Amino acid sequence: MDVGNPDVGNAAVGRRVRAARESAGLSLRALARSVGVGPATLSELETGKTRMSVVRLGRIAAALGRSMEDILAAEEPPVTAPRVDVGDGDWRHYRPLYVDPVLEAATAVFLRTGYHGASVRDVAAESGLSVSGIYHYHASKQVMLQRILDLGMDDLLWRCRAAVAAGGDEVERFCFLVETMALFHTHRREIGFLAASEMRSLDPAARSAMTARRQVQQRLVDAEVAAGVESGRFRTPFAREASRAVVTMCKSIAEWYRPAGPLAPEDVAWRYVRLALGMVEHTGSTGAGLPTTP
Repeated sequence: MDVGNPDVGNAAVGRRVRAARESAGLSLRALARSVGVGPATLSELETGKTRMSVVRLGRIAAALGRSMEDILAAEEPPVTAPRVDVGDGDWRHYRPLYVDPVLEAATAVFLRTGYHGASVRDVAAESGLSVSGIYHYHASKQVMLQRILDLGMDDLLWRCRAAVAAGGDEVERFCFLVETMALFHTHRREIGFLAASEMRSLDPAARSAMTARRQVQQRLVDAEVAAGVESGRFRTPFAREASRAVVTMCKSIAEWYRPAGPLAPEDVAWRYVRLALGMVEHTGSTGAGLPTTP
C-alpha cells in the first residue's frame, strides 16, 4: 500500500486508528497527549471530520507502537456510533469507558473545581474546543453532569446484576455484590466520587431519576442480606441498616483510593468483602467462588 497516498478515505483511516487505540487500551485523552494534539482534534481525526495527514498518522502509529502500514492494512472496523463499553463480558474486568472529549473534559473540570465552580468555558478550554463547539455535543453543563452520572450507573448496575447471576447462594451473591461495588469504586473512582459529591447538583427531575436507580442497586444488596438472615447464615438483627452500611462503605472507596497507593483494586475488594461479612455477622463457610487472599 502506498502510505504517502492511502487508497482509503479519511473516515476509514480514522476508524482504523480508533480500533488500534482501543486495542492498545488507551483513552482518547492519553493518546492525544502522546501525539501532541487536543482530545477534540483526535476525536475529529477518528471520525473523519478532520483530514488525516501522513505526518499525523505517523505520530499516532509511533505512539501506539505500530507502523502506518500495519494500521492501514488492518481490517476495516464496522461503522458504529460511539458507545460506552458497558453491559457485556466479565463483571470483574474493566476497560476504559469510551466517552466523547467533552464529557472527558467535564469530568476532569468537575473533579478539580466542583460542578458549581466550573463553567462551560472551563470545559471548552480543557477539551480544546470553542465554547460554541461544546454545544455540538451537549446542550448544557447540567446535561454533561447528568450524562456522566448516568454512564457510571449504567456500568455499575450491569456489573451488579451479572455478579448476582454468577452467585450460587445468598452468601456468594452478597460477597460478589460487595466485590463488584469495591472494584467499581476503585476502577471508576472519578465517576464514583462525582456521584457521591455532585448528585445534589442535579436538577430535581434528574436527581429523582438517579435516586430511583440507586434504589435499584441498593435493593439487590438488601435482597441477599434478607435471604442470609432468613437462612441463618447472617446473624445480624439489623438487616436493613447493615445492608445500607455495606453499600455506603463501598461508595466511600472513591474518596480515598489512589492507583499509586499500596493496594490494587483486587486487594481492596478482598478486604471489603471480609469487612462486609463481619457487618452482617456471617457464620459458616463462604464458598469456593469468593475472593481469595491477594
